[in-house]
Amino acid sequence: MAFYTVVTAVGALGLFDTGLVNNGSSSVAIDPLSFLFIAAINLVCVLTTVYSKGYLAPYMEKKNRSELAIHGAALVWLQVSMILVVTLREGFAFLAAWEAMTLASFVLVMFEAEKHETFKVGISYLIQMHVGFFLILAGFVVAYVKTGIFGFDGLSSYFATNNGIPVFLLFFLGFGLKAGFVPLHTWLPNAHPAAPSHVSGAMSGIMIKMGIYGLLRVLFAMHSQYLEVGMILLAVSLLTGVWGVVSAIVQKDLKKVLAYSSIENIGIIGIGLGLGFIGLHIQYPQLSLLAFAGAVLHIVNHSLFKPMLFMGAGSVYTATHTRNMNDLGGLIKKMPHTSLLFIVGAMAICALPPFNGFISELLIYVGMFDSLVGQSLRETILLITSSMILALIGGLAVFAFSKAVGIAFLGAPRKPIDHVKEVSRWMLVPQYVLLAGILAIGLFPSIAVKLILPVVAQFPQVNTSTELLQPILNTTSSITWISLAFVGFIAVIFFFRKKMQQDVIITEGPTWGCGYSAVNATQQYTSTSYADSLISISKPLVKVTKDFEPLEKTDFFPHATSFKTGSNDVFEEMVTVHPTNRLLKIIRKAAILQTGHVQHYVLYALLFIVAILVLTYFKLI
Repeated sequence: MAFYTVVTAVGALGLFDTGLVNNGSSSVAIDPLSFLFIAAINLVCVLTTVYSKGYLAPYMEKKNRSELAIHGAALVWLQVSMILVVTLREGFAFLAAWEAMTLASFVLVMFEAEKHETFKVGISYLIQMHVGFFLILAGFVVAYVKTGIFGFDGLSSYFATNNGIPVFLLFFLGFGLKAGFVPLHTWLPNAHPAAPSHVSGAMSGIMIKMGIYGLLRVLFAMHSQYLEVGMILLAVSLLTGVWGVVSAIVQKDLKKVLAYSSIENIGIIGIGLGLGFIGLHIQYPQLSLLAFAGAVLHIVNHSLFKPMLFMGAGSVYTATHTRNMNDLGGLIKKMPHTSLLFIVGAMAICALPPFNGFISELLIYVGMFDSLVGQSLRETILLITSSMILALIGGLAVFAFSKAVGIAFLGAPRKPIDHVKEVSRWMLVPQYVLLAGILAIGLFPSIAVKLILPVVAQFPQVNTSTELLQPILNTTSSITWISLAFVGFIAVIFFFRKKMQQDVIITEGPTWGCGYSAVNATQQYTSTSYADSLISISKPLVKVTKDFEPLEKTDFFPHATSFKTGSNDVFEEMVTVHPTNRLLKIIRKAAILQTGHVQHYVLYALLFIVAILVLTYFKLI
């Protein structure tokens, strides 16, 4: 572990431009992509582990020492297995590490396995991850049959001499299951809320990126069929981005908002990758360079702001014992640090300057807009449509997180919160460390772009020359000065505000209601009503359920009634629920053979022996 940490630090400093640290064969290798992921894995896992000390404090009385020890071991196991995943190239070793990572995350998700819903979610997660495992295995096997090399090292040779799309699709489905591309995402919105918040932060911040890592290894090996690969990636990613953010908006569970938001961000990463390959096809190097750079930087950015947001949601749950936003409100007065961190994380994930999410999306936008000149009508339409959908995703993300922040932290409390207090330093310090990373990339984007350039250079035929890079470096340098000026302006305002308030007695009153002071807390916008306007236009994508007894015109004195609303994942129903129900029906029908009578089982054995004899006699087996 120490070795990997040292290597990570060296790699993060960019001392290895195209460096490769390996063991002489090719089974273990550390190149710039591995450096990047090892750095992210170590950062996220260490910080979430520190956060867990505060988060798990209330569980000390509920869980015995063995259960907590297993949970702690699983955290370390997850970190080690992910590092092995990004350093192993040989197929069997990689798959073993991949399986170890899945089992570690399964144990972590099942922390509260005594809850039926958590148990169900954990089993579903394990089954879906093994489906992905066999798809990846199938991809390696097909390449091995042609090349004799089992692992990533054989892919380049395979793609050079064969139609690569079928094998690419096998890997895309396998790794896409882990990453959460739609419609392969169905495990993600359930597993993240079921797991403890520090586990959700580690899973969303870095573990789902293992799917992106595997996909990148496959993409690095492709040297043709760029248009097909680019179009597949772009189409699926656009759907993933829109689907994820629309689904996030209609959620009332704070962690489900973040889980669907992770799907949206996987879509943004995929959009960058897809556009990069389309740029290679149309031979427009600026598009490839900036789209790939935007995708890689967004991987880093998401590993910073998403764990911070999940930690924020965990802090809210620790303090209030609920994640239902309809029961929250006014937390900014009781939890100022948590509120500030969550608001900054929300601004970063919404790609607002001067935070890091703005930089990665800006790279993709600039790549698209620079490429519009001189393209054919078909490619122009493609680029304009992609930019419009990416802008739509960004706008809807602002909608989703303005709802989360406004409902949970602002306004008046919907339930008494006198008992609510700020969480411990163990839970705050990791979030402030992540905040420093967010600000560092947001304020000094030129350095961040230069650091990820060795990874971008690993894509096939991508041009990372200084001539192409200089315009965007000039832009990011300007962003640095503008952002620093903005931060300085905000700091000056707060300085003078504090000076002016030194001799003033400050009293707290009810939240200002625009002159209407008789408002009741229950009359505020809820999470559900806030999203109502979007629900009406997003029915094809989101299935919202409303359970209530309508009033009749004759109900002059209506009895007490209730109103419940929720949302169903249409893809989850199509991909997992309905097929599972059909399989269960078949199994139940087959279960009539299980009579419980010994004579029946003896009869089955005799029939089986007779069948074998008959098949052997006719040489059918």
